[in-house]
Amino acid sequence: MMEELSFLDAMAQAELVRKGEVGPAELVQAAVERVERLNPRLNAVITPLFEKALAQACAPGLAAGPFRGVPFLLKDLGCHSAGDPYYEGTRFLRELGWVAQDDTYLARKLKEGGFIFIGKTNTPELGTLPTTEPEAFGPTRNPWDPSRSSGGSSGGSAAAVASGMVPVAHGNDGGGSIRMPASECGIVGLKPSRGRVSWGPDYGDNWQGLAVEFVLSRSMRDTASILDLVSGPMPGDPYYAPPPLRPFRTEVGAEPGRLRIGFMIRAPGGVVPIHADCVTAVQDVARLLESLGHGVEESHPAALDEAEQSMAHIWTLVAASVAGSLDEWSRKTGRAIGPADLEPYNWMVAEMGRSVSAVQLTSGVQWLQGHTRRVAAWWADGFDLLLTPTLAEPPPALGQFKSSAAEPQKVVERVQSILPFTPSFNETGQPAISLPLFWNQGGLPIGVQMVAAYGREDLLIRVASQLEQARPWVGRRPPIHA
Repeated sequence: MMEELSFLDAMAQAELVRKGEVGPAELVQAAVERVERLNPRLNAVITPLFEKALAQACAPGLAAGPFRGVPFLLKDLGCHSAGDPYYEGTRFLRELGWVAQDDTYLARKLKEGGFIFIGKTNTPELGTLPTTEPEAFGPTRNPWDPSRSSGGSSGGSAAAVASGMVPVAHGNDGGGSIRMPASECGIVGLKPSRGRVSWGPDYGDNWQGLAVEFVLSRSMRDTASILDLVSGPMPGDPYYAPPPLRPFRTEVGAEPGRLRIGFMIRAPGGVVPIHADCVTAVQDVARLLESLGHGVEESHPAALDEAEQSMAHIWTLVAASVAGSLDEWSRKTGRAIGPADLEPYNWMVAEMGRSVSAVQLTSGVQWLQGHTRRVAAWWADGFDLLLTPTLAEPPPALGQFKSSAAEPQKVVERVQSILPFTPSFNETGQPAISLPLFWNQGGLPIGVQMVAAYGREDLLIRVASQLEQARPWVGRRPPIHA
């Protein structure tokens, strides 16, 4: 039975607990054993919480939520849990042995849902890179090919889910950081609408609204059910996404009707080359959607081709946010954070942020808001979904994003070359999902991205579950798996 648990999704594991066939402690112990067996090869989990998790699993007061007893991993960035180490991929917090004093609203909702946190997953320093290779903790390896990246910044969580350590894990997405690792590890990665999941109580939003919180999973029913669990406004939130007409879980398997779907196989602005595998993946899924009765045509929002201006303003917001975050950590820790505390790339980003004036920041936000309206007009004009590659290339080899003190700008160029399709929808706040529907001849997963109008996760879930049924991915196992 314990081996059979490895690739059951979270809902199936919770059902076993409800039926009394398996206890929470058995689920947690089995997950701990999987982590201990697989992690030396993958380096996905950097902070084990095994003893605490087992104690919670045995406690009579364990929450009786829909996922009671299901093991879960928190990304070590964003969502923090009371009494647990919290490092954001940095050396300076690790050296200080920083411990979070409270739960975020998201952590609280996950606990109330019955999830048990068994550890924290690896993330790039401050979550700023599309690969998980922090100097503080070393690289997370892709279970499909350990010489390759698992993506970033939720790469530790993605590798853990893909390899079968846990059925679901926390992630967040400020420019593709849920969708990118989902693509590279062959799992499901939904970026919800802006304001769907609260950042409180510490923040109203993050990265000026670019970043969102959620999870990485292996099934659409887990994705939808967890979205029901964690979404909704909390006290003091500055804004929130419109509530769904019915629970997201009911959209799994619901008939989507005939939809009008546009697809694109060139990068916005045409400035980044797209690998043939990524083009083929989109064309393949476009044909699949057409066979399911949808109207599919090559079309995309013309405003996406303003990519150069868009990325310049996005970089302004990110850089200013990183600089502000470091100042906040200096205040919290009582230690002035300097260049010796950070990887060269992140110090460069912070210095960029410190050079941004209030007028530049305000102007950037205003430009991006106007651009959002121009992009959104394509959906308002009659399209339901946009289909794109998630990334511009298959999972890259590890080591490509290393920066030296003299060449951090080269890292910026490499970042932009791999993710031309994801940041635009952090800007617009629209929901977007990466689905594992294609593998190349080398056996590497190639994700495809679908994007809906703001607030329409319901439509994404309907179509994604239709694709999941038409081309099931749950049976695929990477070479390194439980």
